[in-house]
Amino acid sequence: MPFAPARKIIEAGLPLATASDYNPGSTPSGDMKFVVSLACIKMRLLPEEAINAATLNTAAAMGISRDYGSLAKGKVANFFITEPIPSIAYIPYAYTQPIILRVFLNGEELRGAAGNQQS
Repeated sequence: MPFAPARKIIEAGLPLATASDYNPGSTPSGDMKFVVSLACIKMRLLPEEAINAATLNTAAAMGISRDYGSLAKGKVANFFITEPIPSIAYIPYAYTQPIILRVFLNGEELRGAAGNQQS
């Protein structure tokens, strides 16, 4: 399947959203880190553009940006904490590296996720 003309979309001043439908025929992965990586590698987005497309713009496209898509007072606190990384640009180009240490959903740490196995 061809990728959307992301660069043309952004240059036209339009918002771009990226996601995975987790379809075994077209996207057999729900890994958003992989989606961000593909956006950089195949759609030629800058890391910041790809992360924005996967967070803020996707929440807006789904009509849930009031509560999701960014970290802000009053929004649902879904986020992760990484290992020390050199910059945000490292994330899409190190998609096979296990850099996520802790995962939080609704402000609560998700035990057993990523690298945060607790005894």
